[in-house]
Amino acid sequence: MHLKQILGQAAIGFKLRACYDSPLMKEVKVTILGLGIIGEAWAHNLEADGIPLALWNRTAKNRPHTFADPAAAVRGASHIIIVVSDAEAVRSVVRQIAPALVPGQVVIQSSTLSPAVVREVAQVVEGKGASFLDAPFTGSKPAAEKRETVYYVGGDAATIEAARPVLARLSKAILPIGGIGAATALKLAMNLNIAGVAQTLCESLSLARSAGIADDTYFDALRLNVSNSGVVALKERLIREKDYAPQFSLKHMYKDLRQAKEVADKRYFPLMDRMMEVYEAGTGRGFSEDDFISLIRLLERPDLKPFVGEKPTK
Repeated sequence: MHLKQILGQAAIGFKLRACYDSPLMKEVKVTILGLGIIGEAWAHNLEADGIPLALWNRTAKNRPHTFADPAAAVRGASHIIIVVSDAEAVRSVVRQIAPALVPGQVVIQSSTLSPAVVREVAQVVEGKGASFLDAPFTGSKPAAEKRETVYYVGGDAATIEAARPVLARLSKAILPIGGIGAATALKLAMNLNIAGVAQTLCESLSLARSAGIADDTYFDALRLNVSNSGVVALKERLIREKDYAPQFSLKHMYKDLRQAKEVADKRYFPLMDRMMEVYEAGTGRGFSEDDFISLIRLLERPDLKPFVGEKPTK
């Protein structure tokens, strides 16, 4: 074994010992900062497991274990999960909790951001001596409720292992991706794929409906087609019943597409560019709080105006 490998393993071992030898790790106590659709589901499952919790949400919630101040919520926590709406919300939370962070704590950042913002907040956390894990996830409300979240994790091996006792309770898989920022880049790539598959589902179904093909016939055929997907399984009922209550809201998918566009920089991604227009159109029609599959309404309601950039039809 080369000296560099020996030193690397020694450093990982030292950091693991530092985490597990910390008084904070003698008993797991989890703070969740952000009680939206996903944060609330994770909190419910950890609570059911008897894990001590401290919770905070920007808009006060009437539930046990909540704190008015995020800094107060993180004191004494072994693991701190951040799952809030966007980059500015994460920056605000990290600024508020930074003075309360101490060595031995593991900050698990699960909001979907850009890689640049992830590295920025990681630097703040690590500057206080706490460990930082880039841990975006895939799986919307049903997966979170059933403990079937899939985590993409970025960071060193010691921090991943220190976070595993908590993440394993909430997930069906924990996938190490690379350094801090790499997991977030992969998450954005995955959400670009999901948005694209969902949009083609909406357009394909709308085309079939316009030809008089019944939904039962369409979905029976799709299930036997190579293009069948997990998106179809997740969204079929919502589309057929016009149930657009958010599993994953349009505003959050649109935010992720904008961040994917930032990662893409000046490279040419024509489908991404077109979907940005579609999501802008959905936002303009007031669909932001609805599930992103609600964009099918743009295709099927003649009272809605054309997409951005299109000329009205006569």
